[in-house]
Amino acid sequence: MFKPEVYTARRNKLRSKLESGLVLLLGNQESPMNYPDNAYAFRQDSSFLYFFGINLPEMVGVLDMDSNEDYIFGEDISIGHIIWMGKQPTVVENAAQVGVKNTANLATLHEMIAEAVQLGRKIHILPPYRTENQLYLSELLEVPYADVSKHVSEDLIKAVVALRSVKDQYEVAEMEKTLTEVTWHMHVDAMKKAREGTYEREIAGHIEGLSIAGGGRVAYPVILTKNGQTLHNHYHGNLLKNNDLLLNDAGAESPSGYATDITRTVPVGGKFSRKQKEIYEIVLQAEETVIQQLKPDINYQSMHLLAAKIIVDGLKKLGLMKGDTEQAVQQAAYALFMPHGLGHMIGLDVHDMEDLGEDYVGYDAETTRSTQFGFGFLRLGRKLKTGFVLTVEPGIYFIPDLIKLWKEEGKFTEFIDYQKVEEYIGFGGIRIEDNILITETGHRVLGKPIPKTVEEIEKIMAV
Repeated sequence: MFKPEVYTARRNKLRSKLESGLVLLLGNQESPMNYPDNAYAFRQDSSFLYFFGINLPEMVGVLDMDSNEDYIFGEDISIGHIIWMGKQPTVVENAAQVGVKNTANLATLHEMIAEAVQLGRKIHILPPYRTENQLYLSELLEVPYADVSKHVSEDLIKAVVALRSVKDQYEVAEMEKTLTEVTWHMHVDAMKKAREGTYEREIAGHIEGLSIAGGGRVAYPVILTKNGQTLHNHYHGNLLKNNDLLLNDAGAESPSGYATDITRTVPVGGKFSRKQKEIYEIVLQAEETVIQQLKPDINYQSMHLLAAKIIVDGLKKLGLMKGDTEQAVQQAAYALFMPHGLGHMIGLDVHDMEDLGEDYVGYDAETTRSTQFGFGFLRLGRKLKTGFVLTVEPGIYFIPDLIKLWKEEGKFTEFIDYQKVEEYIGFGGIRIEDNILITETGHRVLGKPIPKTVEEIEKIMAV
């Protein structure tokens, strides 16, 4: 949690972007795993955290645009809860920590919303992504469950995206601290443990434990697999063998909820084969070249295409691709090898604000999303601004089913040598990813550098 003035300033900035009405921001409730008292680890709603900062369930924040008053609604816990949970701060005490003077119980919230509805006041809500919150909004607004989405405020979405997209010094410091003190160890330890005879789950469990030991949790389910050709592979049951490629896409969440998102790919046993090194160097060149270009007003779609060009040129040298590079990029023939976008915004969510609508976050009136396979999956395409924090994560993958499908369809035969590509089936995939802050004059790679070159990786794995 930051100082009260930080949250007050954020709410005031939001207030300056909306003309009137009430902004209703629901915190999350606990979600049971298999019965009510056995809940999943609680995760607060990110927009509620951003404006109200309280990391507790069943809290609601309201900003009155007309009276310039802020409110926290919640319930103090009973003696029964204290027995099991210990003494907890009161609603008043929690509100004071984030600069809010007005507090009340949840029954009073119902009265406030009912009165606002009766007066015809605008009630601004964000899209609910949890069923329990959609049900609660249905009850508060007195509208059918299926109609809640019709009451979502686009003005509020755009205002929240505008504010949360630009990270302040406190947010950047929080992310950088976690990258240096936790995420670095999650990746370096994984490299050192990538030995023949080790199960993926042993490494995945260890690095998830590091995130908990660091005061937070993993920012998303760990992707740690020798089958890196499956982009979001959460299976950890494989036994590692020498010459396997181990892809580790893992990030920690800070105690205040800020995410990190790093990927490294290493050879089990500590030594890249010639084939692995050749592909790795192409991906690394794409990542490092893009990072060096980053600065305000650069269109991120152009960075995706730059990475694609480097990948095409590199694969042409190995005989996997052929023909005119510009045409191969323009027609997205490269997507056989990189069928995903170059990166995304990151902050309180690993895919920042995706719950508000990806196109609101990553695109704007000037930049529209491509409809091409692969390129269309780019989550961030717009011009970059000072204060953005984003990922750069090119990759090359050999996906047997996709290769088989495109070959059978005779797709892009002028650019792809399928006979040569089939020699790489079983190779897996390589992805390299870092988190970048856009500064006033350029960019800064956040956190303590994690081994990334072939030489650095082989050196640290030899220890």
